[in-house]
Amino acid sequence: MTNKEIAKHFTYLADLMELHQENSFKIKSYANAYITLRKLDSPLTEMSDAEIAGIKGVGKAIAEKIRELLDHGLMQTLEKYKAMTPVGVQEMIQIPGFGPKKIYAIWKDLEIESIGELYYACNENRLIELHGFGKKTQEDLKKKLEYFSLSRNKFRFGDVENQAIKIFEDLKKAFPEANIDFTGEYRRRNPILEKIEFIIASADNISVFFDEENYFFQKNQDHIFAGKSKDGLPFLIYQVEKKEFGSKQFRYTSSRGFIERFLQKAAATDFKGLENEKAVFEKANLSYIEPELREDIYENIENLANDNLLQLTDIKGVIHTHTTYSDGIHSLTEMADFTKKQGYEYLVISDHSQAAFYAQGLKPDRVLQQMAEIDAYNATQRGFKVFKSIECDILYDGRLDYSEDILAKFDMVIASVHSQLKMDETKANERLIKAIENKYTTMLGHPTGRLLLSREGYPIDHKKIIDACAANNVIIELNANPYRLDLDWTWIPYAMEKGVMISVNPDAHSREGIQHIRYGVFAARKGGLTKDMCFNTKGLAEFEQYLEMKYT
Repeated sequence: MTNKEIAKHFTYLADLMELHQENSFKIKSYANAYITLRKLDSPLTEMSDAEIAGIKGVGKAIAEKIRELLDHGLMQTLEKYKAMTPVGVQEMIQIPGFGPKKIYAIWKDLEIESIGELYYACNENRLIELHGFGKKTQEDLKKKLEYFSLSRNKFRFGDVENQAIKIFEDLKKAFPEANIDFTGEYRRRNPILEKIEFIIASADNISVFFDEENYFFQKNQDHIFAGKSKDGLPFLIYQVEKKEFGSKQFRYTSSRGFIERFLQKAAATDFKGLENEKAVFEKANLSYIEPELREDIYENIENLANDNLLQLTDIKGVIHTHTTYSDGIHSLTEMADFTKKQGYEYLVISDHSQAAFYAQGLKPDRVLQQMAEIDAYNATQRGFKVFKSIECDILYDGRLDYSEDILAKFDMVIASVHSQLKMDETKANERLIKAIENKYTTMLGHPTGRLLLSREGYPIDHKKIIDACAANNVIIELNANPYRLDLDWTWIPYAMEKGVMISVNPDAHSREGIQHIRYGVFAARKGGLTKDMCFNTKGLAEFEQYLEMKYT
């Protein structure tokens, strides 16, 4: 287990104990353990019992529970509370913004024990008179339930990537002579997945892969094997003949709409029996199109082939990172040293602004303190630079979160919405556009505020927002955190058409978070983002020059 996986057990335990109205001191200690453990640098798996117990805020009792998890994968105390709680009530805890106190009221006062019952109760207006609710809260909960239901049995790419790679590696071990690859929505790098798909060219009996210990067999139909990992991840294995591997890989990878357009443009009609996928494009007299781009949204597929499509190695600098000045885990120096070690040419520190009190947002005096530290660090560097930035809250009226004299001191400003997210489209557009029109705004951060599979995000008119960015020379962030990936990739073509650059930013709250850039690159490629339209493909000198021209 990773530290984060272990930490999640404690926040879940805290929620269940609060649901059962247990001792508040214990609940708080488990909630704090979650925060402490997820921020640890050293893997708990490599620490002794004494070292774990010595972690500030852990102590002997929590250390014993950590040891249970490490040795057995289970925590008896958590299992006890899970056994006391109906499965449907446990599911309610997963609904963002719906805490244990409200769940308790619904469970005990209305005897509701499932998501379905809860949604029905909202339709029947049964929550309006319940203490702590009311009509507005009921409507908000109903929307959350609808989104939650739509999101079930779906997975974020970043959450299942390691599991998918493990299945792939196990397939290679089981069938060492076979040609095996990913296919389907995983190969297209879709941010949200319903399953992982593999294609295998082998005459072997594929059913032997399902050992009922790690991989559970579900069904086999026309040489398509359906199964699940022990972690519950569904996957398909397409078994094909070697001579048709390329033809079938093309078919299983591409979306239905893409294949329809491909056949309309193709110079030939028969693409069966081709061992190499590139031969399919050659036979069609079309240039090879990368898997990420084989989606329904593209009308003119003959324009999709592009040698200038963004690659991870094109990214020269890391923009949008947090440090211990606000809610980051690592210090400014640690973040900078790590970024430099990864081969990047610059780092843009963008801690939270003062309105984000929950994240220790920076008051003006701490802004100046951080700027002095950045100057001191840069004085020791050659060929690498840290830039002074801020993730500045867009206030409800569209103003930025500092006075002009503070804003003018930053090298660049990322303007983002973090509070009062319940807006209609008109209000959201007004709020964002006013911030975009502020002369100090360099970049619009995560434009909709969404959290994939958790929060839908506030509604915006994407065309109006992108047009405003074009008119004011404002860059749009593609937030690379796999929970966000916001701006959505489907709007990248319109942004490029309007000449608006996209910046692929990790929104890193730790050194390791910088590596989330790769998920942003996956999404950017799906949108056809080219190297020259990506902001942080600029080298250090060109990046500095751009910022100087922007603010002079």
